[in-house]
Amino acid sequence: MLSEREIIATLEMLKHENLDVRTVTLGISLFDCASHEVERFITNARSKINRLAGNLVNVCDEVGLRYGIPVVNKRIAVSPIAVACCGFSAEEMCAVAAALDDVAEQQRIDFIGGFSALVEKGFTNGDFALIDAIPEVLAKTTRVCSSINVASTHAGINMDAVSLLGKTIKMTAEKTADRDGIGCAKLVVFANIPQDVPFMAGAYLGVGEPEAVINVGVSGPGVIKKAIDRARAARPMLDLGQLSEAIKRTAFKVTRVGELIGRQVADRLGIPFGVADLSLAPTPHVGDSVGEIFQSLGLKSIGYPGSTAILAMLNDAIKKGGIFASSSVGGLSGAFIPVSEDLNIAEAARKGYLSIEKLEAMTSVCSVGLDMVAIPGGTSLATIAGIIADEMAIGVINGKATAARLIPVPGKKAGEKAFFGGLLGEATIINVPQEGGSEGFIALGGRIPAPVQSFKN
Repeated sequence: MLSEREIIATLEMLKHENLDVRTVTLGISLFDCASHEVERFITNARSKINRLAGNLVNVCDEVGLRYGIPVVNKRIAVSPIAVACCGFSAEEMCAVAAALDDVAEQQRIDFIGGFSALVEKGFTNGDFALIDAIPEVLAKTTRVCSSINVASTHAGINMDAVSLLGKTIKMTAEKTADRDGIGCAKLVVFANIPQDVPFMAGAYLGVGEPEAVINVGVSGPGVIKKAIDRARAARPMLDLGQLSEAIKRTAFKVTRVGELIGRQVADRLGIPFGVADLSLAPTPHVGDSVGEIFQSLGLKSIGYPGSTAILAMLNDAIKKGGIFASSSVGGLSGAFIPVSEDLNIAEAARKGYLSIEKLEAMTSVCSVGLDMVAIPGGTSLATIAGIIADEMAIGVINGKATAARLIPVPGKKAGEKAFFGGLLGEATIINVPQEGGSEGFIALGGRIPAPVQSFKN
């Protein structure tokens, strides 16, 4: 284990390489706020969130200042609203979301996650109401994020949910057409969603989690890139096994930094510390790119043959370094490849190096899935559902989390650009098959059974 002095020395060494705590996410259970009356639930939820999150932003800033590392985002994740508000109508779900958005703004919270449902094996009335409310909610709120788990290795794939989400994504895009469908950037469809994800849009507080908990998301693709560059400059003959070791050692240090910050915040707030999620989550800034790591490892660009192998190595080394550094590693912990949020990946998509098919192949070995992928606004519901189904199958068969955050950009075609702004960046719209070849499959509905490897008892 590294001492605090060694960690601070690590911070000094890495301070120019875009290392940061990408998010401190406060998980808050809202189950004890439940009521048959929506106004009473809203009052209870407001009171609890204000009580627990009142000092979150100030404490994060103080801890960040003390250790010289910024906490970029301060976020909240609540219990899945479809469960906490299971008796409410879609209209009442919209009222709950508006209240969550308002309290997040009051507390200076960047995003609040948990407008979520877990439907991998079927729907409750609350699930239907929440999903029905999603387009309106994501169009009218600015901080609320939504995640829907439609598949798991244990349950299989709920294809009725996949089809419904295809429709929901289209409606959400249309309601935010004046902003290139940005509502869809706050909606993610999951297989095997972890209960302790600190990153948005997937963050929610799982039903097995405590009353309140602090989870941290640590990033630093620039740090990993610089570590590879330094290692190759010092020893040009290093092979991939040795470079993997360099990545692992760097991931160890970064994880320790994140856990230190997270535990300090948790101690000051009097809330238990949960997990450190070491995920290479890029931003649209130079030097903070996952795509650039592929170039440091010898590829002309991400998307060229060899990309999936590099991503597999990168993901594995990050996980090994993180697990060795802490017994509290959780969330997704690996490499993200969000197209619009990474300048290098966005450029690879613009040049045609990355297709939807290549991205899908790479998601079989990364920690998330098809992330922030802009597609033509005219893409059919069935095609969107088919893409989601493919992505869910990868997660179900491989026993890993996968997700789809697809943005059909209204009025735009493949090759045009979509602009989302801030950390969401911009992206060239990727072509997808438009021949209507998925309708018959999606119309069958039902549930694709769990794979044989799910039977482990």
